[in-house]
Amino acid sequence: MGTVLHERGVDFARCFDELNLLQPDLVIEIHKAYIEAGAQVIMTNTFGGNSYRLTQHGLQDQVAEINRKGVELAREAVKQSGKDVLVAADVGPLGVRLAPFGRVQPEQARAAYEEQIRGLVVGKPDLIIIETMTDVFEIREAIQAAKAISDLPVVASMTFTRDDRTLLGDVPMKVAKKIHEAGADVIGINCSGGPAQLLRILKQMRQVLPDAMYSVMPNAGWPEQAAGRIMYPAGPEYFGQYADSFRQAGAVLIGGCCGTTPEHISAMRKALDNPSVADESTNGHIRVVDQSEQVFGADKGSRLAEKFEAGKFVTAVEMDPPRGLSTHKLLAGADLLGDAGADVINVADSPMARMRMSPWAVCDLIQREVGVDTTLHFPTRGRNLLRVQGDLLAAHALGVRNVFVVMGDPTAIGDYPEAMDNYDLAPTGLIKLVKQGFNAGVDHSGSEIGQPTSFHVGAALNLAPQDEGRETQLLKRKLVNGADFFLTQPVYEPKTARAFLENYIKGNGGLDKPILVGILPLFGARHANFLHNEVPGISIPDDIRARIERAGDKAAAEGIKIAVELIEEIRPWAHGIYLMPAFGRYDLAAEIIEAVKKK
Repeated sequence: MGTVLHERGVDFARCFDELNLLQPDLVIEIHKAYIEAGAQVIMTNTFGGNSYRLTQHGLQDQVAEINRKGVELAREAVKQSGKDVLVAADVGPLGVRLAPFGRVQPEQARAAYEEQIRGLVVGKPDLIIIETMTDVFEIREAIQAAKAISDLPVVASMTFTRDDRTLLGDVPMKVAKKIHEAGADVIGINCSGGPAQLLRILKQMRQVLPDAMYSVMPNAGWPEQAAGRIMYPAGPEYFGQYADSFRQAGAVLIGGCCGTTPEHISAMRKALDNPSVADESTNGHIRVVDQSEQVFGADKGSRLAEKFEAGKFVTAVEMDPPRGLSTHKLLAGADLLGDAGADVINVADSPMARMRMSPWAVCDLIQREVGVDTTLHFPTRGRNLLRVQGDLLAAHALGVRNVFVVMGDPTAIGDYPEAMDNYDLAPTGLIKLVKQGFNAGVDHSGSEIGQPTSFHVGAALNLAPQDEGRETQLLKRKLVNGADFFLTQPVYEPKTARAFLENYIKGNGGLDKPILVGILPLFGARHANFLHNEVPGISIPDDIRARIERAGDKAAAEGIKIAVELIEEIRPWAHGIYLMPAFGRYDLAAEIIEAVKKK
């Protein structure tokens, strides 16, 4: 209604609802256009007919009259058309925030909705549609007001932002449950983006309430401004292609919101009457983009997990955050790795206990600016329970879905040896907190966190331990607590590493989690000797150190060659590699990735 009124010359600054009194013929004419297009339900011109919105135009004393007239005009349009069409009383949001995010109390909101709905009911509509709501608390008051005033069927519809959440952050499955619990007869989704987004949301809602009835009324795409006018990019044919997909996905009431003209309705009507035509126009189906394919920041799952499930040999590369504010070199390196084919970039947290930029900020930058998935290293050392949980929420809000849980380096070896080094959780405990707590929607104390997180959790694994029994027990505990995948120390003796895994499997009945084997390319003889002699958990065979020694000035190239050979040796039993480029030489890492991709 608003779109077509604007097309007919009505300025957006005007009160559209007042036109029921001032230009009734225009409103009837628009209703009839939609009826002629094939609509079986028309909605009254009363979207903003509540006292809060009408007060902005000095019309607060005409709530009852404007709403009653709105229903009467729709009835008159149906009468003139001579067709069997239902009239839906349209109820929109109040346009003000409810407590605790605003000053309007729930009882005040309920009173405003009751006032509007009383006026609508006098005009004798067939049903009530509450639409374009952003707050589950507000829609509950509107539903209950409608149920208190009449016994008419109630459709209650929420709108979502680009990230498939409401304006206040609620996900589709929670919204569906809240609307159902409030007493609505039909659960609705409207406005938001175009048909593709609402089809995706509808499918999510039906996962929790498969037997409920659903309404879908999308915008004709995201609005754009051109030459002083608001334009909607999705055309009638596109809407027609989605109409039968909505029906197949479980919608019982199908229509359109902003930008949906009579031509859109006509195309949908034809598609619903002739589903075979719609199937032919879209090669038999419409591709619905999964949440995991959306831009970072959406409520997506782990793309790394998807690659593991698809059986891909995954390439992960470690990067250190910058020491200062500049991120130019970091992003350039990440871009290089992404172009070479890296699947995920692991961002370390204060490696060697040196002060660096917070890693979740770096993850956000890489994902937004470069478009490569990231894994956040998440040490427990130096974090109490409050900080651990707060940092996890922050990471999830930034779109980080992969976390690698480690103990972290002791502060005694770093820049601030006097810094606090305590921790409340060991890595195994943090894995349990994330997988059995946050991913189930509760924190460490059992309190709800609003909606579950969707973290994919990695843990450390030493494939050449000095104490094999202890490492086996740790591995078992990490698996029980929910670890999804493992990253290992650098491996230079694949046979030894494989032997450890075979012993574990033989004694414990299997290990069905992906393992990314650590690969640290050697840069020179001094580098190789340092790793072998001074870094716990790393053992480099004599023949490899001898090769690096003989290579002299070409040691870096020989290190790349050795790394590729090691990767080919572990490929039959590993699920991927975890590259740790020395001295920030991401160019050498890119060479290794490209060499591996060619195999």
